[in-house]
Amino acid sequence: MTFKTLDDLTDIAGKRVLVRVDLNVPVKDGKVTDATRIERVAPTILELSKKGAKVVLLAHFGRPKGEPVGDQSLGLIVPAVKDVLGKPVAFAEDCIGDKAKAAVDALKNGDILLLENTRFHKGEEKNDAEFTRALAANGDIYVNDAFSAAHRAHASTEGLARLLPAYAGRTMQAELEALEKGLGKPKRPVVAIVGGAKVSTKIDLLMNLVKKVDALVIGGGMANTFLAARGTDVGKSLCEHDLADTAKQIMIEAATAGCAIILPEDGVVAREFKAGAENEVVAIDRIPADAMVLDVGPKSVEAVNAWISRAETLVWNGPLGAFEIAPFDTATVAAARHAAARTKEGALISVAGGGDTVAALNHAGVADDFTYVSTAGGAFLEWMEGKPLPGVEILQQK
Repeated sequence: MTFKTLDDLTDIAGKRVLVRVDLNVPVKDGKVTDATRIERVAPTILELSKKGAKVVLLAHFGRPKGEPVGDQSLGLIVPAVKDVLGKPVAFAEDCIGDKAKAAVDALKNGDILLLENTRFHKGEEKNDAEFTRALAANGDIYVNDAFSAAHRAHASTEGLARLLPAYAGRTMQAELEALEKGLGKPKRPVVAIVGGAKVSTKIDLLMNLVKKVDALVIGGGMANTFLAARGTDVGKSLCEHDLADTAKQIMIEAATAGCAIILPEDGVVAREFKAGAENEVVAIDRIPADAMVLDVGPKSVEAVNAWISRAETLVWNGPLGAFEIAPFDTATVAAARHAAARTKEGALISVAGGGDTVAALNHAGVADDFTYVSTAGGAFLEWMEGKPLPGVEILQQK
C-alpha cells in the first residue's frame, strides 16, 4: 500500500492546506459529548500549523441532505475544536464562495480555519465537478485525515485529490498501516472474531474473512443462526432462521479455504433480557426451549482464548454476547483482556473496529492496549468486507 504522507510535505509555510477531517461528533444541548474524533485529527492539524501552513478544515456534520440546517452547523463544534487543539480556530459560514474565500484570505501562517458543513451543498455527496473546483479554489494542497469517510466518493473525500497534490494525514496513515497489518499482509496465524446480533448485516464481511483468516470465531446473536443451520435447537434465542442456507454456504466456503469456524460450545441462558436476570450455563445442544442464549459460556471462552494465544494477528468486530448488560458481558470482557495482555507482551497484533466493538473494549478497559482500535465505523466494515474505498484508492493513485 503506497501513499504520500505528511513526511513528504516540505516547505509548506504560507501554503493553503485543505484538510478533510471527521468532526461528526455527538452533540447534546449544543455541546460536544465525546471529542474522540477531534482528538484523533489533532496531531495532523497541529503539525501542519507548526510548519506554517494555513490550515483549512473541511468536514461534514449530520445528514443535512444538501441544504443548510441550523442544528447541523459546524459552528457548534468550534469551541470543542479550540479546546482540543489549544489554539484559536476561525470559522467561515460557508465552505465555498465569497465567505469561504474571505476567511481563507485572512489567514496568517499557522492559523486554523474551519469551513461550514460541506454537506450543506448537494454537490458534496454527488462529487460534483463544479462544487469540487469551488472547494479546491481555496487550497494549494489536499490532506485527507478522515478514513471514516473514505468509503464515500464525495467531493471532499475523493474529488479534491484529483485536483490538488494529495497526502494522507497522520490518522489516515495510522489507520491504513494498521489495516495492512490486520488483513493486507498479516503475520499468521490470523484469527478474526465477529460478533453482533445479525448475520444479515455481515454476510459480505464473513464471506471475505473466511478466505483471508485461519480461524473465524463467531459470537453474539449471529452465532445462533449458524448453530441452528447445523441443526441445534436455540430455543428463544435471537436467530435468523431464514438465513440457514447462507450460514451453510459460509461454512462451506470456510472449509474450502481451510478456515476453521469456531462456534460456541456452551452458552449463558436466561428467560428474560435484563440486568441480573437469573441465568445458567448449559451445553450448546441443551438450550431450554423457553430460554435464550445471551452470552457464550466458559468452555467457549477457553476455546476463543486458545485461538487468541495461537494467533499472531487478531481482527475483531462485534461482541461475543449482550455485553451492555451484566452478567452477559463476561465472555467479551475475558476475551478482550486476554487479547490485550497478548498484545502488551508483543506477541499479538490486534486490530479492532466497529461501534459496538469500541464500546465493548472500552467497557473491558482495554481499548488503549490493542494495537489499533478504529473509530471509522462503516469504512472499517467495508474494508473488512474487501470493498474498495474511493478515498483511499485515490491517495494510492496519486
